Amino acid sequence: MILSIDTSTPICSVALHQTNGELLGVSELHIDKSHSASLAVLVDELVRNTGTTLQDLKAVAVSMGPGSYTGLRIGTATAKGYCYTLDIPMIAVSTLAAMAQNVKRFVMEGKALICPMLDARRMEVYTAFYNKDLEMVKEVHPKVIDETSFQEELADSPIYFFGNGAPKSVEVIQHENVRFVDGIYPSAKYIGELACQKFEKEEFVDVAYFEPFYLKEFRMSPSKKNPLGLNKKKA
Repeated sequence: MILSIDTSTPICSVALHQTNGELLGVSELHIDKSHSASLAVLVDELVRNTGTTLQDLKAVAVSMGPGSYTGLRIGTATAKGYCYTLDIPMIAVSTLAAMAQNVKRFVMEGKALICPMLDARRMEVYTAFYNKDLEMVKEVHPKVIDETSFQEELADSPIYFFGNGAPKSVEVIQHENVRFVDGIYPSAKYIGELACQKFEKEEFVDVAYFEPFYLKEFRMSPSKKNPLGLNKKKA
C-alpha cells in the first residue's frame, strides 16, 4: 500500500493506493495555510476510514514540486517522518506531471500538448509540456504570460491549459488551438497513480538527502514596520 501526500498548493490532500494502482481512498482539505495542522490528521482519518494501518504501507509518495515553498517543506518533512519510522522507501512525483496525469483523459487529438500551470504570482506561472503519453516535451520552467506566449507551439498543435495559473491566461492567450480545462488542481490521487508506476520500477529517492523542487529560491519580504530589516536595540 502506498500513501501519497500533496501539499504543493493551498489544497492539502492525501491518498492511499494498492501497489497495483487500485485507489483505496483520498481525502482533501481546501483551506489555505492549514497543512501543518491538518496533514497528520488527514492521514490518520484516511487510514482509519479505509480499514488499514500505517504498518501496511510499502512506500510513501510526495509531491516534489514546483509549488508553495512552505507547503512542499511540510509535505516532504511528513513523508520523511513516516519513511524513517516505518523503514520504507520514499517516492517523489512531479506536481505538474500528476496534474497532467489527471488531464490526459480529456485529450482527443493525438498531437496535442498538455500544459499544466501553477500560479507563481502576478502574470507568472510554473509550467511544462507533456504529450498524451505523459512524456515530457519541455522541462519545468517559470513563464511570464503575455499575448505572445506559446504562439509558436500553438501554430503546430492544440494545447490543453489547466491549473490555478490558467485563469490568468484565458484573456491573454488567443488562438484556435487553445483548450482550457477547468477544475483541475494538484491532488494526492494522481500523485499516487504515478507513484505506483515508480514503485514497480523501484524508482525511490534518498530519504536523507531528498529536497523538493522549488524552482525558485524562497525570499522573505522585509517587515513593513521595519522596511530595511534592521535589528533595533532597546534603549
